[in-house]
Amino acid sequence: MTIKLGTLFLIPCTLGDTFPEWVLPQHVIEVARKLGHFVVEQPKTARQFLSALKPEQPIQALHFATLNEHTAANELPELLAPLLAGHDVGIISEAGCPGIADPGAALVNLAHRNGIRVVPLVGPSSILLALMASGLNGQRFAFHGYLPIAETERKKAITTLEAESIRRNQTQLFIETPYRNEKMFSALLAQCRPETLLCVATDITLPGEQIRTFPIAQWKSQPIPLLNKRPSLFLLLGQSL
Repeated sequence: MTIKLGTLFLIPCTLGDTFPEWVLPQHVIEVARKLGHFVVEQPKTARQFLSALKPEQPIQALHFATLNEHTAANELPELLAPLLAGHDVGIISEAGCPGIADPGAALVNLAHRNGIRVVPLVGPSSILLALMASGLNGQRFAFHGYLPIAETERKKAITTLEAESIRRNQTQLFIETPYRNEKMFSALLAQCRPETLLCVATDITLPGEQIRTFPIAQWKSQPIPLLNKRPSLFLLLGQSL
């Protein structure tokens, strides 16, 4: 007897402390409520998120497997086991969409190689929401994750990204650990050309959301935004002279 394979659902979650129904379609909430197996970055925060959705089963009865930056490649097949046994499984990131700047992509890749159906569900992606609201080039863009921490390497990275942005008319997106946001902002003001456009997108979808785009020269003439310990994305677009 052949066992029907389960389906791997990619379940977006909130980007912070907000009501799920504000950012998630009802269909996504209903799918998540029905599932009994999950692969998550942090079980504690995943349980909190699912509790807010009011799952059909008690939280204690749900099965959680962990997939994060410390998960070794040889551990992935074990995470696939419930799907091979016929159970539907949901992947939940710490924030936003699974598989986007997220270790869940490795399991999705393995699922495809094993003939398992993968279903992406609609929800908030801070990268796309920031790009949408930035007014910068949405036809050509690249996300670079974290830039180097060391000052010399960071300066070099900023200069390289700005030059590539000018050459290709490409929006460059990157993030920083929230407690280092203000250092990154200062480095951008010091390193970029006056005419380069910079968007700072902070607390996306949260009550304190603030998304603003100005040339570097204009940013320098304004009070420094309050970015410390607030999730932020930085987007820049160099301008040809």
